Amino acid sequence: MPHTLDADAVRMWCGLALDALGRARADIDAINVYPVADGDTGTNLYLTVESAAQAVDAAFNGHAASAAASRPTLADVVRAMAHGALIGARGNSGTILAQLLRGMADVLADGAAAGDPPAGDGAGAGDCDAPAGAADAGGRAPAAGAADADGLRRALRRAADLAYLAVAHPVEGTVLTVAVAAADGAERAAGDVAAVARAAYEGARTALRATPGQLDVLARAGVVDAGGYGLVTVLGGLAEALSGESPAALAPARPRPATPAPVASDGQGPGACPADGAPDGGPAFEVIYLLEADDTAVTALRERLDALGDSLVVVGGDGLWNVHVHVDDAGAAVEAGIQAGRPYRVRITHFGAAARKAGAGAPDRPGPAAVLPDQPGTQNPTGGPRAERATRAVVAVVPGDGLAALCAEAGATAVATRPGEPPASGELVDAVRRTAAREVVLLPNDTELHHTAAAAAAQARAEGVRAAVIPTRSAVQGIAALAVHEPGRSFDEDVVAMTSAAGATRYAELAVAERQSWTMAGVCQAGDVLGMIDGDVALIGSELAATAEAVLDRMLASGGEMVTLVLGAGLPDEVAEQLERHVREGHFAVDTVVYQGGQPTAPLIIGIE
Repeated sequence: MPHTLDADAVRMWCGLALDALGRARADIDAINVYPVADGDTGTNLYLTVESAAQAVDAAFNGHAASAAASRPTLADVVRAMAHGALIGARGNSGTILAQLLRGMADVLADGAAAGDPPAGDGAGAGDCDAPAGAADAGGRAPAAGAADADGLRRALRRAADLAYLAVAHPVEGTVLTVAVAAADGAERAAGDVAAVARAAYEGARTALRATPGQLDVLARAGVVDAGGYGLVTVLGGLAEALSGESPAALAPARPRPATPAPVASDGQGPGACPADGAPDGGPAFEVIYLLEADDTAVTALRERLDALGDSLVVVGGDGLWNVHVHVDDAGAAVEAGIQAGRPYRVRITHFGAAARKAGAGAPDRPGPAAVLPDQPGTQNPTGGPRAERATRAVVAVVPGDGLAALCAEAGATAVATRPGEPPASGELVDAVRRTAAREVVLLPNDTELHHTAAAAAAQARAEGVRAAVIPTRSAVQGIAALAVHEPGRSFDEDVVAMTSAAGATRYAELAVAERQSWTMAGVCQAGDVLGMIDGDVALIGSELAATAEAVLDRMLASGGEMVTLVLGAGLPDEVAEQLERHVREGHFAVDTVVYQGGQPTAPLIIGIE
């Protein structure tokens, strides 16, 4: 039976869309030829909607667990859906879908909060002059906390408009075209909210069939646009959630051409013809990260990334953004994010990796070199000084002598910090020069030093050194990056591996409060032990070991395979032994590694990989 567009309908929509994408995922992957033929659009869309659905479920569960045992409003749920899609967006199409959902949420949340007043234009026949709360053309008035037919029309139009603005160079015959067709179909439709949803689905489905005529790469391959196919699938879930009936089935993902497909000028058939921007013609890497930054910084970021590569999509707002771009210099794309704000959850994918992975397993990776090849005093096998210049070096900023020694053992040049005296960019440039390397990776290991490291990298490049900054925020992320550093592979692949290892490491730090203060966890007093997870105070305790155990339990609740404990200056070994025992007894199959860091300010640094 038909359903109003309320919080329950949005939850049902997310579930139906996720199920439908799960069934169609392999087919969508198979027709993925634009902008890069990397065969993952269906998977990326599924993961994006999965994140949105989980956020919606969390909104319902959070309200149910509250003291009042309330239910979330439509505004609560659509905002949760949009946020979940934003932080979980994968790939080009997933990032655009997240912006489409954000556009819908902007209208539906505001309309639900304000009685969903009608828009002056863009409404379908019979709705444009209806007062708020009036019955729609189907004779039903929208329930309190629900959107009406006109609200859905405006939401779909806002979604298409925002998506176009998010893409640096919009291309017709893609998911953008399909989104506009959905909005056009909705605006032409009369009737209730279910009728509008069905019209949007049909408009999108018709536009999808036309995409091969708009984009040559689709015509050559004999397929429709993969991202558009995914969006039609998502809109089918909306139509079913609101009407109670399954919409008309989509045509097969790979239609059989009526005539022989054209042959490319190089003699290859359509199946072998690469898309624009494919690995053998376009950028080598896909870079995605979440970014905390203001609007002004993001405007400058768009310009910088647009000059570095293509397929640029920046979505989000209100200080949180999801950045997607295809580039050859992955390090420069991440560094641009550092200049703009605070990037995290950095994901870098080499477009050739999937094909290589299917052909053979990854080879065993040797451990990091014990000594940096061109450190002063290093000799060649004959006993004389080494004449050749080192190929690659790592410069790491660390807060303690023990950590400096650990980095040196792993082949890095360490720059030690002093309490209250962070290194200047000139010190990092000097360290780069001392390595005498052609390529250098910088590990700032502190959020506050990201801009400093970026400035040092820029100076190094001006001196002819290829440099990249990995935005590590803690020494344990730097340790994880060093563990996978391999000078024998290409620079970009090394940066990708190190960035991925650092990004997969959550970090925490224990500190002692110096005075009374407000924190995210409440008011602390001088002498309290503060448990900071990912930079924010999460726990306040009175005893270091007990607070550390609580921090470990909270972090391991979401999973983990290895715990790294970096002991500060003066911390007794007994504390480390107690924490190792706590992890061993309370968390199955989790290993613990302990290092004497010697850092003077933080008694304990924790990493979870």
